[in-house]
Amino acid sequence: MEDCWYVLRDLARPNAKKPAYKQLQAMTELNGCVFVPLKQQVFRAFGRCVVRFVPYMRDLIFVHKSKEELDPIVRRMPLLQYRYVRGGKRDEAMSVRHKDFEVFRRAVEQTDNVEYFSYEEVSPRLYGKQIRIIGGCLNGFEGRLMSKRGSKYKRLLIDLQECNLSAAIQVESEFIQLLK
Repeated sequence: MEDCWYVLRDLARPNAKKPAYKQLQAMTELNGCVFVPLKQQVFRAFGRCVVRFVPYMRDLIFVHKSKEELDPIVRRMPLLQYRYVRGGKRDEAMSVRHKDFEVFRRAVEQTDNVEYFSYEEVSPRLYGKQIRIIGGCLNGFEGRLMSKRGSKYKRLLIDLQECNLSAAIQVESEFIQLLK
């Protein structure tokens, strides 16, 4: 069995007090094995603006456990399900190779300024050359250079092709090396 991260979905309502990702993060047997892509969002609380981290997609959860260890947890939580591969075999749970996911996760955790996109949102006009980052906190990362018209920041696109998800991470111009 290949080492992988399984992709789960939470069917709870958006205003649920204890969404599945919080319940999973609180479980001791899953300590450090749960990842949820988070984005910053501004809320008004008691007349003041408050910035909080909320899930990019409220039903997208990654868990690094074997299917045999994960099955009892999924059965125990009625609103938690596996995501299945569209067009795949019957009941084939969606998963991401550990090596690919660790690159994605390390890059996303390096900065608070991350934008997430689905593949449909990122058109070929938005990304360009293959680049490698030389120096800084993202040293050694490779991906595509994202160019938005009118933006003064350069961003590195890192993809998770199995999940139809890309992360755009802000990088400094002096650390960019073009690949052929």
